[in-house]
Amino acid sequence: MAAAALLSILVVPALMVLFVRGRIVPEHRNPVNRLLIWLYRPIITAVLRVKTLTVVVAVAVLAVSVWPATKIGSEFMPSLNEGTIMYMPTTLPGLSITKSAELLQTQNRIIKTFPEVENVFGKAGRAATATDPAPTEMFEAIINLKLELQWRPGVTVDSLIQEMDRALQFPGVSNAWTMPIKARIDMLATGIRTPVGVKVIGQDLFEIEKLARQIEAAIKTVPGTSSAFAERINGGYYLDIDPDRRELARYGLSIADVQAVVASAIGAETVTTTVEGRERYAVSIRYPRDLRSDPQAIAREVLVPLAEGASIPLGQVAKVSLVRGPGSIRTENAQLAAYIFVDARERDLGSYVADAKKAVAQSVDFPPGYYAIWSGQFEFYERARKRLAIVVPLTLLLILLLLYLNFRRMTETLIVMLSLPFALVGGLWLMWLGFNLSVAVAVGFIALAGVAAETGVIMLIYLDHALDARKALALKEGRPIDKSDIAAAIMEGAVERVRPKMMTVVAIMAGLVPILWSQGTGSEIMQRIAVPMIGGMVSSTILTLVVIPAIYALVKGFGLERARTFAVAEAA
Repeated sequence: MAAAALLSILVVPALMVLFVRGRIVPEHRNPVNRLLIWLYRPIITAVLRVKTLTVVVAVAVLAVSVWPATKIGSEFMPSLNEGTIMYMPTTLPGLSITKSAELLQTQNRIIKTFPEVENVFGKAGRAATATDPAPTEMFEAIINLKLELQWRPGVTVDSLIQEMDRALQFPGVSNAWTMPIKARIDMLATGIRTPVGVKVIGQDLFEIEKLARQIEAAIKTVPGTSSAFAERINGGYYLDIDPDRRELARYGLSIADVQAVVASAIGAETVTTTVEGRERYAVSIRYPRDLRSDPQAIAREVLVPLAEGASIPLGQVAKVSLVRGPGSIRTENAQLAAYIFVDARERDLGSYVADAKKAVAQSVDFPPGYYAIWSGQFEFYERARKRLAIVVPLTLLLILLLLYLNFRRMTETLIVMLSLPFALVGGLWLMWLGFNLSVAVAVGFIALAGVAAETGVIMLIYLDHALDARKALALKEGRPIDKSDIAAAIMEGAVERVRPKMMTVVAIMAGLVPILWSQGTGSEIMQRIAVPMIGGMVSSTILTLVVIPAIYALVKGFGLERARTFAVAEAA
């Protein structure tokens, strides 16, 4: 916009000198202009007869538009179609590697049966990297989709996800659906991989897990919940080997002797290195799986050597048992935390979280020192909402300042500023047809405010020029200006200059309407920006052509009456 403004000031005049030549058709002979004047003149004539009623009707339309505004949902940003779906189910802790692989293969086979799926690649647990601390009960499947031209008729990404979700219902498995890039960004920013997440903060892991399960149960009752899963913090299993110091002293052993046996027999010990050309591999040995598969076998089969050369079972000098403990420990701001992952469908983010908060507040009682933080996409939404609460008023103040610097009078400035709420009417009604309020929509409304102010300024400039010409004519004829001069000036400034106003609107609409039918990655964002501007331009055009002349006539007529009253008072 800044570049376009500079070009219009610096380049356009030079281009006009070069290319605007020959006989220029007068504006009153332009067929398009004549058609517009023919349509617009009866309207403005009727408006000038019922000026007050016109303003009242406009205010009533503005009041009625509050209803769709209350029905519009809210979200941070619309979901972008990345062309790939990420399926992230979670099971309860303690799932074996064999069962994880079996479940993963079953899920992949079901997903591959959908004709829209090109291929699917699944993973259970963490990858071979320290940056992916995923437990074995956490699955990830990347689903690559075919081109949409090859899909079944009527199938969309959302409907396909719903079909897959119904087909992938397993006992003890909580499903979550997202997009690969979006999921990685969300996990890096908030740690939550689903659209909505709850972080339970406290001091004791057992109490935190108890609260997390209660929140999980409460959220599952909220309409629109596809799945809710609270982390089982204390669901990990550990092999606990507790040395008996009395028995160790009896056999002349130390704690270090037991630890050395456990490290080599169960954990493996490197004994040599094999060299194969330029490659070197460490060779480690440990007990066979049958001798270390359960606590009883370890206590019975793992031998601890004595000083005199004999050996005794590990169970004679230590207690070997399986214990449960935290599978992983999360922290948030130096406090212990547990996450609840929530996947919501067919509802907007803002209303869903509001209902979920009510459900949690009614059914969960937090002890002192424990609390919940709503995270995920909702955390981004809250941050954006707070920033927009600052940006939007500043934008309006900047528009007010620029208008005042242009007109140098507060009357015309307020007329244009009053037009901004009416410009929102069309945007609100068009959004009510199926769009949620998001950051992209807010950007569209901010841009709409600037464009609406621009069209209002164009109208007022023409009205002021026409009124100044009428004042000069009245002064030349030696008579005071009256209401008939104001009406004539409005007819001239509004009707005779309708073409430049329509050109401004049509040029903007021509650039925005094709966005509604755009497809591909990023089109979801562009549509949310364009929708409020397209609807707002329709209502802004009606406002500019109908309501502003009525307000202008009322304001100028009131000023004329006031001036006459003041003149009579001075004469008396």
